[in-house]
Amino acid sequence: MTVALLALAACGKKEDKTAAVGDAAPAAATAPAPAPAAMPRRKPGLWTQTVSMEGFSQTTRICLDAAAEAKLSVVGGQMSQEACSQTAMTPKLGGGWSFSSTCDMGSGGKTTTTGVITGDFGSKYRMEADSTTEGAGAPQMNGARKMVMEAAWQGPCPADFKPGDMEMPNGMKMNMLAMGGAAAAAKK
Repeated sequence: MTVALLALAACGKKEDKTAAVGDAAPAAATAPAPAPAAMPRRKPGLWTQTVSMEGFSQTTRICLDAAAEAKLSVVGGQMSQEACSQTAMTPKLGGGWSFSSTCDMGSGGKTTTTGVITGDFGSKYRMEADSTTEGAGAPQMNGARKMVMEAAWQGPCPADFKPGDMEMPNGMKMNMLAMGGAAAAAKK
C-alpha cells in the first residue's frame, strides 16, 4: 500500500507558469528558462516510513544508497514514470516542496494527487497528499483520500538489508528496485 501511494505522487518536471495579461511577456520571452530545481535526496541509510490514511497506519523500513535514491526518489519516481502523464514538483517559498500528478494505473483507475513535503531529507520529513481515484475496477479504490507519511532516518542499513529493500510490518522484505524493473518488463 505504501508503494502504491508513493508511486502516485510522481515527480519530475516543473509546473508550467503562464504570464498574466499585462505582464512583461516580451522580456520574459528573451530570458533563458530557469533551470529545474534539484530534487530532494534522502540521506543514504535506513529510513522508517509511517503512512497514515483513513484510520489506518503502517510503518515500513527502507534501505537507501545514492543509486537507489536516484531511482526511487522521495515520492516513488521510478515506479510511476510510465503511468503518469502529468507530474510536477516545485520548491515552495519558505521551504518544502509541492507536487502533483495524474496517473493512469490501468484497472486501478486514474488517480490525481496533490501534496506537500516538508523536512530536511537528512533526518526526517513529512508528506501530506490528497488523491482522487476514478474508474478503478474495484469500487472501493475509487474516491478521495488523504494520506500522511512521516519518515525518519535511523542510521546505516543493517547487514541483512541491501539498497532498495523495504521491510513490511510483518517482517516480509521486497526490493523496490527489482519491483520497478519487473513492472517495466511486464509492459513489454
